[in-house]
Amino acid sequence: MPDATQPHHGNQDRWLRLGVPIGAGLFILALLISAVVVPPIRRLHFFQALIYVAVILLARRRSAWGLGAGVAIAIVWNSLQLFVTHLMQSGAALIWLFLRTGQVRRLETMMVAMGWAGHCVLIVSCAMAMVRAGSSRREWGRFAGGAVLVLVYFGIIVATLLPP
Repeated sequence: MPDATQPHHGNQDRWLRLGVPIGAGLFILALLISAVVVPPIRRLHFFQALIYVAVILLARRRSAWGLGAGVAIAIVWNSLQLFVTHLMQSGAALIWLFLRTGQVRRLETMMVAMGWAGHCVLIVSCAMAMVRAGSSRREWGRFAGGAVLVLVYFGIIVATLLPP
């Protein structure tokens, strides 16, 4: 019989065990396919994929650092694709075209929509795991720290590895 004084991690575990790897895995798959189709971005996508590997590993350890990194990178990347580059809209239109006609056009742009969907799963999963943990101020500080660190890393790899 479970001890009532111990926190129950059942729902948190589900978000961490299923949601985080599914969301991050979809994004890694989108990065991989894009890197195959567009060779000049391979190095950037390799170093970007490391973010998601770290998020998965840290989330499995219930690390607020990893959960913060997962939420922050997903929100920033999704926002860039939706509001700045508009590649999300183009990718969604291309997926719709594929579903209607069977034609694949600009596969790398289609992967933006797939990555965006993976990020939506990642945002919800990391946020729900953090909220369900009943975290202290210290843990929320780590969550914020993970967010800042991942965005600094992302800025550095984009600035140094994005082809001209």
